[in-house]
Amino acid sequence: MAADPVYLDHNATTPIAREVAEAVWPHLTQDFGNPSSASVQGRRARVAVDRAREQVAALVGAEPDEIVFTSGGTEANNIAIRGTARHLTTRVAVTSCVEHPATAAPLAHLQEHHGWQVHELPVDGECRVRLDALPTGAIGLGTLILAHNETGAIQPVAQLAERVHRLGGLVHADAAQAVGKIPVDVDDLGVDLLSIAGHKLYGPKGVGALYVRRGTRVSPVVLGAGQEGGLRPGTENVALIVGLGVAAEVAGQLLSAEVERQAALREALWDRLARAVPGLVRVSPEQACLPNTLMVSLPGRLGAQVLEAVSDVSASTGSACHAGVHSPNAALLAMGLDADTALGALRLSLGRSTSTEDVESAATALARGLVAL
Repeated sequence: MAADPVYLDHNATTPIAREVAEAVWPHLTQDFGNPSSASVQGRRARVAVDRAREQVAALVGAEPDEIVFTSGGTEANNIAIRGTARHLTTRVAVTSCVEHPATAAPLAHLQEHHGWQVHELPVDGECRVRLDALPTGAIGLGTLILAHNETGAIQPVAQLAERVHRLGGLVHADAAQAVGKIPVDVDDLGVDLLSIAGHKLYGPKGVGALYVRRGTRVSPVVLGAGQEGGLRPGTENVALIVGLGVAAEVAGQLLSAEVERQAALREALWDRLARAVPGLVRVSPEQACLPNTLMVSLPGRLGAQVLEAVSDVSASTGSACHAGVHSPNAALLAMGLDADTALGALRLSLGRSTSTEDVESAATALARGLVAL
């Protein structure tokens, strides 16, 4: 039986941690109570949900009552953006031009259906938003990805928050790609809302959380009963919520060591590839970058073809394919890269299971594929 490819796609999703899987299973079987029920089983479920709320809050420096459980980062972003918009009199939003669709689409909805103005700030050559392009008038909402999902660039969220607050607005950060990979503290960032996705930090898919600072007015975007403080109606998915809580606790325990270890492996991977592949471009910034993320490109090569030719590495490309036609990633073009470089991009994202041997094996295979095509 052939060995599985080296998995360098942790920014797409992470495997469920063993501790998480063990915690989830009982709540799929014997501990099946409804947290809203007064039964013995329901009270046990409520205790489990409350414990998970404490665990998630601790990871981001929040209070438990500021955590709302959701189905994932996309729903969290929608509640944060669309749910606060209803309470804001200034219908002006600022964001970056490199946001995830889970942020860009709700903003487009506000623009199309509710008369909002949306200012997409440009980025520099390291994929970081240019705050010097902020509009000077009043701002209702600022929303910015904390760590870019493709390049790994960490954005100046705290600086944005300071300026937007000074102009009278609220600030939301999409931290789905950051939480569990780098230290995240809501007070240090100064944000009013922050989104978390479970499957990005070794938790289950289909669960996430939204941090809502006390006093921030938010309305639900789905109507129903009063669960999650009325912001996310529907019976709580206790098993997945418990899994997210354990994933958050484990991430906090491992964070410091894993940041250092994965950053060292990332640099080793870059060194191996750069020596073996003449002309290779490092797209990810060297500083203020997710420690696990390395995006590279060889201009003139098509990233998708490289991955097709290298069957022993799992990774992602920086381009999209529709009907057999490849188009360059818009975020890379916004950085100032030419189309050839953008089309050649490969995103290599490491994780807790990535070893030195994995890096060596992947570097050899990728170098062979890049040079051969």
